[in-house]
Amino acid sequence: MAAEPPSSLSYRTTGSTCLHPLSELLGIPLDQVNFVACQLFALFAAFWFRIYLSPGKTSPDVRHAFATIFGIYFVIFCFGWYSVHLFVLVLLCYGIMVTASASSIHRYSFFVAMGYLTICHISRIYIFHYGILTTDFSGVKPSFLEYLSYLLNFMSVIAGPCNNFKDYIAFIEGRHTHMKLLEVNWKQRGFHSLPEPSPTGAVIRKLYMTLVSLLLFLTLTKTFPVTCLVEDWFVHKANFLSRLCYLYVVMQASKPKYYFAWTLADAVNNAAGFGFSGVDKNGNFCWDLLSNLNIWKIETATSFKMYLENWNIQTATWLKRVCYERVPWYPTVLTFILSALWHGVYPGYYFTFLTGILVTVAARTMRNNYRRYFLSSRALKVAYDVVTWAVTQLAVSYTVAPFVMLAIEPTISLYKSMYFYLHIISLLIILFLPVKPRAHIQRQPQTLNSVNKKKKD
Repeated sequence: MAAEPPSSLSYRTTGSTCLHPLSELLGIPLDQVNFVACQLFALFAAFWFRIYLSPGKTSPDVRHAFATIFGIYFVIFCFGWYSVHLFVLVLLCYGIMVTASASSIHRYSFFVAMGYLTICHISRIYIFHYGILTTDFSGVKPSFLEYLSYLLNFMSVIAGPCNNFKDYIAFIEGRHTHMKLLEVNWKQRGFHSLPEPSPTGAVIRKLYMTLVSLLLFLTLTKTFPVTCLVEDWFVHKANFLSRLCYLYVVMQASKPKYYFAWTLADAVNNAAGFGFSGVDKNGNFCWDLLSNLNIWKIETATSFKMYLENWNIQTATWLKRVCYERVPWYPTVLTFILSALWHGVYPGYYFTFLTGILVTVAARTMRNNYRRYFLSSRALKVAYDVVTWAVTQLAVSYTVAPFVMLAIEPTISLYKSMYFYLHIISLLIILFLPVKPRAHIQRQPQTLNSVNKKKKD
């Protein structure tokens, strides 16, 4: 866990090294500098794309081609030769899509993509050891150009977010905002024509949040690095309450980089005109279709479930669609395991997600057994919310620490210093409290046909 000298750290990338002087000046690893540079360039390109390559001025093919070419360039700039893995995976899945039967495409694509992803994660550990370089492989039949544009477009190829193919094609063809307005019955509200919502306000707000996140990253994250959790004073000298509070502070300090990356990625898509989700109850236009997190709900979450539902939202939606809603048994357990596999093969990921299973089940059991006793008065409900907020935040800090630490040794050291308290409490709750499900419904595995049937019903 010892930190490397900045110069050594900066060069650990397979991408472009032209920004190395800036990396040295800022003391930030070169791969992170490359990432930010690409996203800022993508932001300006997105505005240009919306204004000069709008659907009314150019064809969908030109928009697809531009988005794809720029996306490929960004990937090569950030990852260099390592980007070949992404291109190989994209082509493999396209080959499956055009050769496999419609009833088997999803199955073959899933296993090929997850298998290739896992091989890449394993090779990355042997090549780059614990961390630094990261490539995210998460990746009517479309044309090859539409397929490449959807997966490699410059707006989301570097940092996402994951989005729906139908929404993306509607955006490229200029039907995106009108489609969303019609979904909320815009014309039935007494409006005779469909407006053209502008994303400018949403982009400005998200860029402001991006700037705040960056400042927090450059201050808090540097002041409270995760390496503090394995230092001698924390492991052997601090008392339990101090460790508990300091763990919370360190995990809070690790969040701004995620807030920065995901909010900036959302702003890039919005700047291009993608991400319109409709109209809220007050009649205001919303641009949160692709939002990957809700910071307010994360920081005020009063349950583990509420926290997870507002963190990495688009990936959580994908996991729910491909796993949770399809498997007939143990959906929570299998979804957490799939999430761990998707993230990589670092031991810390599996500590986090396996701990997450215990905490999720225990939290659900506690809520189903006791929450109803605190709803009789406002004072009790407020007290309940305050206590559950504190418990949730501390539980999340304990659970996600291995995800940030990656390796086995520091994770075991941390959990030993915390006496494995959350594991023990969660197991006791699961073993001794009665299970009171909200509704006893036998789960059936979902298929594409059953999903479509639900939509029609």
